[in-house]
Amino acid sequence: MTLPALPEESFQRVLCVVAHPDDMEYGTSAAVARWTARGIEVGYLLLTRGEAGMPNPPEETARLRVAEQRAACAVVGVKHLTVLEHPDGVLVYGLDLRRDICREIRRFKPDVVLGTGYEIETPYGFDQADHRAAGLATLDAVRDAGNRWVFPEQVDDDGLEPHSARWYIVPGLAGSATHGVDVTGEPLRRGVASLEAHAAYLAALPDHPAPGDFIPKFTAMSGEAMGVEHAVLFRAHDLQAPPEI
Repeated sequence: MTLPALPEESFQRVLCVVAHPDDMEYGTSAAVARWTARGIEVGYLLLTRGEAGMPNPPEETARLRVAEQRAACAVVGVKHLTVLEHPDGVLVYGLDLRRDICREIRRFKPDVVLGTGYEIETPYGFDQADHRAAGLATLDAVRDAGNRWVFPEQVDDDGLEPHSARWYIVPGLAGSATHGVDVTGEPLRRGVASLEAHAAYLAALPDHPAPGDFIPKFTAMSGEAMGVEHAVLFRAHDLQAPPEI
């Protein structure tokens, strides 16, 4: 069965929550490029500055990686970038992380929150600990943001209103995805270029393949599930859908 397209007509604002600079750029940013080209507002929330990801001194690495992330955002039309300073490599799931993500959801008021998976084992091997902590905290923060009695100081002191996003989505594979985004053509080109913007980071990774060599291969495989040339797949949850009977 061919996967349906994610119903873009049902949303106007997307908040993407990830652990590190570059986490959005391994394919997902091609979908972002399509959305921004269609007038959908996209914001990125990075939970760390990625300071543990290179052999350089941490502060130097953080400045470099955040600058490369800003360049990557510009490539795909993302104008809203928020970078927190939770420690890279030892990100901890807990109330502090949930509170910070909840605050950004209430501030940005997205229709869609894009998070990451929180499974330990993936088809590509064991997932990195920061990714798992970020994914689970984002899932919980989506619910937190809609409840004015959770982190009430954000409502009472900061003037932020509770906000309930309609969609919660995570990148998926053909076997588990529910929807896809056709990124054939310009969105894919911009998605590849957004990872290329992390030039210094990629140069520090031994034997990392060129973005233009592997991203189109993955999106082509995903495209088969949608019946298009290139796609990015998601597992999408409509949080406001009526319960199934």
